[in-house]
Amino acid sequence: MIAAFLLGLIGGVVPGPALAATFTEILQSGFLRCLRIILLAMLTETTVALFSMSVLTSMHLPYAFFAGLSFVGAGVLIWIASLIWRVREIDSREKVNFTPGKIVSMILANGVLWTFWITVCVPRAVVLDKRIFMGQYLFLALVEIGWLASTVGVAAVFSTFRKALSNPRVVPMAFKLFALMFVYFALEMAWGSVEYFARIR
Repeated sequence: MIAAFLLGLIGGVVPGPALAATFTEILQSGFLRCLRIILLAMLTETTVALFSMSVLTSMHLPYAFFAGLSFVGAGVLIWIASLIWRVREIDSREKVNFTPGKIVSMILANGVLWTFWITVCVPRAVVLDKRIFMGQYLFLALVEIGWLASTVGVAAVFSTFRKALSNPRVVPMAFKLFALMFVYFALEMAWGSVEYFARIR
């Protein structure tokens, strides 16, 4: 059970699309507004986890499915990066609007997330389920609680520097940095899939 909480705790501070979107929203609108992104990301990830657990008990999806999904995720990240790159001022018309659709698609199309749950979390959850009644759901809850705690904590720390980061000279550079982060994650996801398909040829 401790391992489940630690997995979530570490996962919440690992740089990724959700964390980059959270930091971007803090710069645009402050800490409270970023909580919407965090909560929606958590709900979406929980859906992924529940789906993964239910599917793995009935059928075995090939890794190729998730490798292919990563190409879609890379496209979503590049699209969002292009929006962030154009931001010049905070509270301007160029503000990136992280709609629920963008957030959900960004999370669902992250093949790394699916792989993490299917290859790491679900097997551990199944083992715990054999030891404790409803163990797999307890595992899921502990992972998500850990993820939420660390993500909110990192966002709170980041928000304390918002004033300094809101300097007109800093804003364009900060948003370009976040855009490049999204591009990096997109390329990393796509390259991982390319390597996988190259190996199975």
